[in-house]
Amino acid sequence: MDLTVNRLSDVLGAEVIGADLSRQDDDAQATALHRALLDNGIIVIRDQHIAPDDHIAFSKRFGELSVHVLTDFQLPGYPEITCISNKRENGKAIGIADAGRHWHSDQAYERIPAMGSLLHAQEIPPEGGDTLFCNMYAVLEAMPESLRSRIEGKYAVFNYQREYNRLKSGNADRKALTPEQIARTTGATHPIIRTHPETGRKALYVSEGHTEYIKGMEDEEGEALLQELFAFSKRPEFIYRHVWQPHDLIFWDNRCTMHNAVPYNPAHTRHMYRTTIIGDVPV
Repeated sequence: MDLTVNRLSDVLGAEVIGADLSRQDDDAQATALHRALLDNGIIVIRDQHIAPDDHIAFSKRFGELSVHVLTDFQLPGYPEITCISNKRENGKAIGIADAGRHWHSDQAYERIPAMGSLLHAQEIPPEGGDTLFCNMYAVLEAMPESLRSRIEGKYAVFNYQREYNRLKSGNADRKALTPEQIARTTGATHPIIRTHPETGRKALYVSEGHTEYIKGMEDEEGEALLQELFAFSKRPEFIYRHVWQPHDLIFWDNRCTMHNAVPYNPAHTRHMYRTTIIGDVPV
């Protein structure tokens, strides 16, 4: 194994050159990639010409995989893979074209949120469709004490339907959630400052996509505090912008990052496969 790990920015992210995720028996490679993820928050594994089976098998090295609540957009035959795509077949959307249009950490609305997500580029537009990533360690560490003291020990409620309904109003492919989907996404309560279970570092854990309100605070006061946290976390010095290359696979750590998808010209194709690894209850 001969991997090269290069930092992508001062704030977070590294690219990995020389990996081959089809080598499922390569324990040393998996260990090195895990270490790079913990050190950098996200890793971009270049030039991965892998099959869905390889994508799933590699992802399972790090934990049990989640099946996304929007089951209509699974890759046929692979329930663990969600299609992030604007492709259509027989007039029907095969993927979520507008996924991630608000800042979020994956599945924060569940009692056990995602540990990590792996997004593999199948087809990318000639421009646009970038993904922004925010280092939530850095956000918390740079936060003024006057602001941090207001969130110490506090909890927030996260709800998937908050983001879904905002996007649904402009996308006819987003159907009304079924009673079963509503039951799964009604919300979860997590600490606003969480401790990473592997690194021991603390990170801010709120996002405009999924955080609904702060427990124990009046609505107006809590909403004002959330807006202050959202604005602070989106400052440019905390953000890495990824411009996709063909066959990039990005593995990001949802416990210390959040992300946001940049719009693109829908006349071009953006077609990707994503797996999501179940993590742990935030503390």
